[in-house]
This record gives sequence, C-alpha cells and structure tokens, in this order.
Amino acid sequence: MSWGTELWDQFDNLEKHTQWGIDVLEKYIKFVKERTEIELSYAKQLRNLSKKYQPKKNSKEEEEYRYTSTRAFLATLNEMNDYAGQHEVISENMTSLITAELTRYVQELKQERKSHFHDGRKAQQHIETCWKQLEASKRRFERDCKEADRAQQYFEKMDADINVTKADVEKARQQAQLRHQMAEDSKAEYSSTLQKFNSEQHEHYYTHIPNIFQKIQEMEERRIVRIGESMKTFAEVDRQVIPIIGKCLDEITKAAESVDHKNDSQMVIEAFKSGFEPPGDVDFEDFTQPMKRTVSESSLSNSRGDGKSEPKFGSKSKGKLWPFIKKNKQTQSLYIHKELMKRTLGTPTCAVEAREYVLSLKLGAGPEDFSNLPPEQRRKKLQQKVDELNRDIQKEMDSRDALTKMKDVYIKNPQMGDAASVDHRLAELGQNIEKLRLEVQKFEGWLAEVEGRLPARSEQPRRQSGVYEAQNASGVNSCAQDRESSPDGSYTEEQSQETEMKVPATDFDDEFDDEEPLPTIGTCKALYTFEGQNEGTISVAEGEMLYVIEEDKGDGWTRIRRNEDEEGYVPTSYVEVYLDKNAKDVHKPLQKISE
Repeated sequence: MSWGTELWDQFDNLEKHTQWGIDVLEKYIKFVKERTEIELSYAKQLRNLSKKYQPKKNSKEEEEYRYTSTRAFLATLNEMNDYAGQHEVISENMTSLITAELTRYVQELKQERKSHFHDGRKAQQHIETCWKQLEASKRRFERDCKEADRAQQYFEKMDADINVTKADVEKARQQAQLRHQMAEDSKAEYSSTLQKFNSEQHEHYYTHIPNIFQKIQEMEERRIVRIGESMKTFAEVDRQVIPIIGKCLDEITKAAESVDHKNDSQMVIEAFKSGFEPPGDVDFEDFTQPMKRTVSESSLSNSRGDGKSEPKFGSKSKGKLWPFIKKNKQTQSLYIHKELMKRTLGTPTCAVEAREYVLSLKLGAGPEDFSNLPPEQRRKKLQQKVDELNRDIQKEMDSRDALTKMKDVYIKNPQMGDAASVDHRLAELGQNIEKLRLEVQKFEGWLAEVEGRLPARSEQPRRQSGVYEAQNASGVNSCAQDRESSPDGSYTEEQSQETEMKVPATDFDDEFDDEEPLPTIGTCKALYTFEGQNEGTISVAEGEMLYVIEEDKGDGWTRIRRNEDEEGYVPTSYVEVYLDKNAKDVHKPLQKISE
C-alpha cells in the first residue's frame, strides 16, 4: 500500500492533508502548553495557600502549633507545598519533553514537506513542458500535411490545364514535392517527440511521482508516530510524580494519625496549670455573738475590736473565691499575687509594692523573676530563660574560640594581620560570658526555689521579713527592691557547680596542629592564580576546584584544602565559594561536649 501507486493523481489532496497534519500537531502543542500553564498556576495557588496558613514567626500562632492537631495541620501545609512542587515538575517536564521537542520537530517537518512538494511540482512542470512540446510538434505535422495536400492539388490542377505553360506546371510540381518533404520531416519530428514524451510520462508516473509520494507518506507516518509518542510521554510525566504525590498523601495521613487527644489535653494542663490548691470552705461568721455578751469593759473593747475586724473578715471570704471573680487582667494578676502573699505569710502585701506592680503591668513589663505568675507557669518561664541564656553563652564562646584561632594565626603569620587587634574584642566577649553566667546563676537560683530543690520555706520568710524591716527602717521604696532581689548564700555553690557542668571550659592552648582535620563546609573555584609564598598560605591555579574548611571571618582570608596534606589561606577575593548548607559546623563538637 503506497501513496505513489494508489494516489498518483492526488497531488493537491495530499498537499492539503499533510498541511492538516501539521495543523493538528501545532494544536496539540498549544494544548500541552496551556496544560503546563495550568499546572504552574495550580502549583502557585497551592504554595500561596500553604504560605497563607503557615504560622507567623515570633507570634502567638507559633506557640499554638505545639499541639498534635496543629502540628498535623502544619505537616499538611508542608506536604501541600511539596505537592505543589510536583505539579511544577509536571509543567517543567511537559515543557521540555513535549512542547520544546514538538515545536522543533514541527519546524523540521515544515521544511521537509516544503522540499518534497517542491520536487513534486518540479516533476509536474517537466511533464507539462514535454506535453506542450508534443502538442506543438503534432500541430506542426498537421499543418505541413495540409500544406502538402494543397500543393499536390494545385499541381494536379495546373498539370490538367492546357492553357498553363510548362514552366508554371514545373514550378507547381516542385512546390508540391517541397511540401511533401516538409510533411515527412514534421512527421519524423512528431514521432520522435511522441516517443520521448511517452518515455518521460512513464518515468514520471512510475518513478518520480511514486518516489516523491513515498517520501511524503513516510513523513506523514513519522508525524503520526511522533504525536502518539508525545501523548504517551504526556501520560508518563503524570505517572512519574504519582509515587511522590502518593508519599505526600501518605505523610498527611501519617500526620493525621499522629493526632493524640490525650496528649493535647495534657499539654493544655501544662500550659495553664497554676499550681494552686482549690480554695477551702468558707468559715461561718457569727454576727450574733456580740449581742449575747455581757456589757463590760472587756466586752466593749472586744466589740470595738470586732467591729474593726468585720470588714477584714468579709474581705477575706471574698478573697478565697478569687479564681472565679471576673476582673480585668491587670487587676486579677495583682489580686492573685496579693492573695498568694496573704496565704503564705499571713500579712498584707506592701502598698508601695502593689502600686509598683500595677505600674509594671501597665507598662507591659513584669518582675524579672516572674513572681507575678503562678508557680507552674513561673517554673516554665524560668526554665526557658535559663535555656536561652545558655544558648547565648555558647554563641559567645564560639565567637571567642574563632577569634582565639584567628589570633594564633596572626601570631604565626604576622603578615596576615595584627594579633593585638583582636584583644579588645576577646576581652569584651569574656565580660559578656561572665555576665551571662551570673544571669544563669541568678535564674537557676529562682528556678531551684520554685522546684523545691532548696529549702525555700526558710528562705522566703527571711526575705519577706527583710522587706518589712527595710520598710520600717528606710521607707516604703525598699519593699519592691527586696522582693525582686536574687537569692544568695546557701545555693550559690551548688548553682556554680551546675553551671560548670553546662558550660565547657573556654581556655585554648596553642596546639592547633594536633587537632583533628577540620571538616569541609563547601567548595570553591579559583578565579585567579595566587602564589602562596608566605607561611600559612597555599598556591592555587586559575579554575582549580578546592575544598573550603573555614570561611572568611572578616579578615579577607579563606582557609581551603587541596588534599589531606595541603591546606592554607588564600585571599577571599581570589575564589568563588560554594558553601554546603548541610555541612556540619566546626564548633559542633564543642557544643556537644558542653551539653
């Protein structure tokens, strides 16, 4: 089955059909392109949706994501972000594997089709030219034959006429012979042209046209195969991301299954537990006793004393119900604090202290020791503060370690920098570390008092009695200061020992050459050739790839390694650094030891 034999006379229809095939291919390319745009738009909308519901940093929403249900929702948002990424992969793969390839193929197909039909038109023009030559030869032969017949009839007529001279008859005879000769020549030419045309026609319809149409057929079949393969690729691109999308959905299911209502309930308890005991029974206040007493000096004095104390008892009965009284937040916090002091010491809270406390609430601040909070919440706040201070200490120690190493490098290689230039910064870091350690000791003392690790019962009356002694001696302003003073004395040594366990020693010796090799934190490419002639530097060639083991600390030098035996410093401006985000930090081992 060949177009060359079956469709030898359908040149125009084949031209229309192949053009229609290219139009179909271009329509499919447009379809895939719109599909990629839809995938990109869908992925963008999914990412925006995930970002919209992500908790904001350093906000109340971030604290709410400690529950299992909200953590599961956060995991769902993250998985939806990955889910959107797979739709982006679909768009990218369809663009590169289908749209780009088919667009290039269409251009090639148009050029090939144009070439084949150009050859076909050329063959048609050639056969048409041969046909015209045959027609011209045929007409010329026909005309010469008619002219020869007329010349023969004229000669016969002249020969039969007795009045015509012999010369005229001879002339007519010669004219007739000439015409007959021309007719014979035209006949021979016509016969030759006819044979040539038949040969050209046979070759046209049995050789040239079949070959051209066969090429057109093969071109069209390749187009059909190509569009079929593209449709298969269209499905494969989707199928390739199905496992990853399935994994995203599995992770969402896993996150949903991790929701634990019991755990969330327990976390609510931990978040809001005050540590107080429920209020006891309200005592019965018998107001009839003064009426039954006999009138005497003692009874009158007692009555006067009772009369003064009645409002006090009434206020006390109301105070026992403080968790259920509706007040604004500032008044309720003050009320809770005063009630705790009453129950603990049996005495009213200092008025000046109360005014200062309310003022601190209005200004948005609170006591440094979080004494305005219930015991359990105060313990959590103190523990968070201790952890935060320990992290700050570790950061300062890491900075000091880096500067110490830099100073040693400067001592060994004075041309790289002045060692004395870092002494001031080292002294500042040492002072900061010492201040932070004192802060840790102070907050750990309060934490120990809350957790009951020290005899806080004997300590608290001593501190509170100091409040009132100071109030009687020097005025009301010392009351709040004594309440906020940090504990000292008996637990100082214990806290310092705990701090020693948490914070590692920071004294470094000069034996850096005996340490383990620093891990690589990335790679770099030499932009220029550098001749490392000084001690501590290393020579590099332009375009050379090396390992980065210590990045620029602000001195303009980067430490690199070529192999296990060759490492040194090069100017940072001479290399292009590619840091590895997953590389371990150099100071991680020190941090691990400290913990």
